[in-house]
Amino acid sequence: MFRDSYGVPHLQAGDPLALVYLQGVNAARDRAWQIELERRRCLGTSAAFLGAEAVGWDVFARQARLADTARKCFESLDGETQEWVAAYVDGVNHALAGGARRAPEFAETGLTPQRWEPWAPLGIWLTVHILFAGFPSKLWRTHVASVLGDDALELFSSEGPHGSGSNGWLIPGTHTASGQPIVAGDPHRYIENPGVYQQLRLTCPEYDVFGLAVPGIPGIAHFGHTGKVAWAITNAMSDYQDLYAEQLRRTATRVEALGPDGWKPAAAHTEVVEVAGGEPVELEVIETDRGPVVTGPGGTQPFSLRYPPRVTGKLGFEVMRRLLQATTVADVDAAFGDWVEPVNVVLAADTAGGLLHRAAGVVPRRARDNMLRVVPAWEPGHEWDGWHAMPRADVDGPAVMANARELTAELGVEFAAPYRADRIRSLLNARDDWAADDMPTIHRDTYLGSAGSVLDLLAGLDDLSPQAVALRNELSAWDRHMDATSTTASAYAAIRKALVSRLTDHFTMLENAEVADIFTPWMDPLAHVSYALENLLATDLVPEINVGWLAREALEEVAAGSPRPPWGETHQLAPLHALRGPVFAPSERPFDLGLSGDHHCVMSTSSLPGLTDVSIRASAARYAWDLADRSASRWVVPLGASGVLGDPHHHDQLPLWLKGFLAPVDDRVMRADRSYEQTVDGFGTVRIEEADPERDLDLIHAWVTAERAVYWGMQSLSRDEVADIYRFLDSVPTHHVYVVRLDGAAVALLQTYDPRADPVGAAYDVAAGDLGVHLLIAPGEARPGFSGTLIEVLMAFVFEQLGHPRIVVDPDVRNAPAIDRFRRSGFVLGPEAKVTHADGSTKTAQLAFRTR
Repeated sequence: MFRDSYGVPHLQAGDPLALVYLQGVNAARDRAWQIELERRRCLGTSAAFLGAEAVGWDVFARQARLADTARKCFESLDGETQEWVAAYVDGVNHALAGGARRAPEFAETGLTPQRWEPWAPLGIWLTVHILFAGFPSKLWRTHVASVLGDDALELFSSEGPHGSGSNGWLIPGTHTASGQPIVAGDPHRYIENPGVYQQLRLTCPEYDVFGLAVPGIPGIAHFGHTGKVAWAITNAMSDYQDLYAEQLRRTATRVEALGPDGWKPAAAHTEVVEVAGGEPVELEVIETDRGPVVTGPGGTQPFSLRYPPRVTGKLGFEVMRRLLQATTVADVDAAFGDWVEPVNVVLAADTAGGLLHRAAGVVPRRARDNMLRVVPAWEPGHEWDGWHAMPRADVDGPAVMANARELTAELGVEFAAPYRADRIRSLLNARDDWAADDMPTIHRDTYLGSAGSVLDLLAGLDDLSPQAVALRNELSAWDRHMDATSTTASAYAAIRKALVSRLTDHFTMLENAEVADIFTPWMDPLAHVSYALENLLATDLVPEINVGWLAREALEEVAAGSPRPPWGETHQLAPLHALRGPVFAPSERPFDLGLSGDHHCVMSTSSLPGLTDVSIRASAARYAWDLADRSASRWVVPLGASGVLGDPHHHDQLPLWLKGFLAPVDDRVMRADRSYEQTVDGFGTVRIEEADPERDLDLIHAWVTAERAVYWGMQSLSRDEVADIYRFLDSVPTHHVYVVRLDGAAVALLQTYDPRADPVGAAYDVAAGDLGVHLLIAPGEARPGFSGTLIEVLMAFVFEQLGHPRIVVDPDVRNAPAIDRFRRSGFVLGPEAKVTHADGSTKTAQLAFRTR
């Protein structure tokens, strides 16, 4: 592994299993707190170290059967994918304890890392995405209809996700300077500390891919570039989760649920949520024919959650492995054919002219009422009836995906307003010579297309004070760009906030909906008014609201308080952290976190109008994949590559991100720095450095052909033949040769190899991350304890520097001193194996293993 100037890990291994193992090692080292927290959230055990505020989530996770679903989905994977995921988990387990020592959150909470289950990555994926499709919005709509009537069921439709969304665009070669496509965009999510995406490069003989990985998840699922093909996704805004109101009853021996065919047994058992600093919470976990019953403290009406992974036992993890091997759009298309959760819109392009624009995932066919609200489990007509075919579109010009309803209208209910999609499309069609370096001009565009509804309302007002007239005139001349330096943008946002607050006052009857604590954020009238502002200003469903009068009051209030500070002074980034931890370490100098943009801008930085200007949602990453020259690609994340506070790469990309710029992708063919040095008291300084086949040839030839190297099988080889062997070893990623020096003098030759690329691998059950080792100690005067001390330094190099969990050695069975030396150094003897030497001769090797 090596890191580029931004600390982005570039991982290289001899085969896909060893590589994904190293990806797990890296995730545990860079993101230990983040990935272990998400695993505990999947298990519903986070309150045990976070305290009472995490109880609501833990109850939901237990009742929704997240861990059990993840286990079932893992069991349904094909054997190759199971092995691949398990290798990643092996890497996490190897490095998690060390990563936890670097992350201060473990000490702060008293959390001790646990050994991961093989299915843990699937559980993390479920945990991250179970609320992604927004099924709690059905609770809100059902509540609105119960208070205001069915006509108001979609009154608060914001035509957009509540603060979420993503941009993505594909520019075909007809619109680029190079004649090759560009795929670019930015996923919008909560901005978390550490970030939800991790920049990564994965290289092995089968593929070389860079992209944005999700910590805790193997591979690169959402945004990647293999050199010949690149892909990206956005949320399709599809509705694929249903809520069923349940009627339950108890008999002497069981729980029963009322369905269309009468009362049927439901599975039920009790679990206990441990709470740090509080009493444990006992809960009942019930599952009906529809799905798990999801209620909790504060919940009344029981309802069940039906979601595709629970029904099908599949998540689509096979796709992640296949994407890494993709070389064409057809490969990407075929891989996404097995995608399940979440439902996405995919854009892809390849160097051979292939272009792709499609939806991917699983959406059930059922009555539209299921998609809008909670439906009664006991009434017929709400069953699932197969799956929708995923729509796709031809690409005959720049293609845009921004959560609008264009491609996936039949799959969902509520989509993003078209402002971002229309603006991106307009910008792209304005020229036909785009380059990857130009993409920030789109990423950071701050034009607010939705401002018109409020500005038009203000334009029709009369009987205003002189200050209000002046402010309205200023807004009329405004270019509608939400720039951080703009005081007019700030004034507009203040008027909008005041108007939202006044509108919300007319919906107090919708407050205090009785739901489980975890769903309370979805039941906030202020939030719904904020995002549905345009609809509420235009609706005739609430005739008693005089929106003109409310707008006049809002304008006068802001005008009286003018002048306003610049927008970026109040529109500040506030990354989320489970412990509300800081962005900057005490020794670091904080810098301004002011943001440009707004919810409906391409530079989408979402606040909650009516409550606060502070932004917790924005671009969780930005990327620009260049198919003409991968090294011209660009990317950036809000903070940095490391999740460890105080690390140099914790937030070193933040200045670029705040301004809407991108960092270069380091696509050079580079070799990792595998050198290692350790000073041992009373022994000296041992330095291990990679051999150079030309520089070190005389030394290597003399050693491997000496009498003491008889078991290496190279004594009969000429200098040129030895040179050819070591030039070959230097050219392949599976084998490495090192010269070991003690106080500057060469004392040993160390060779490492991937057992899967060596005959030794056929003689035993190779585990992910295994590393084979050959050691040849040079002639010299005997020193007591020399070999044992040297071996311990070499073990530290392999275990700590290279990150491998287990070493295999294969001395000749006749070499009793070597076998005894390894045994006394902690190696456990294994099977014997037939091994062919470089000169064609064979030996019987005694395999032996040492585990970190």
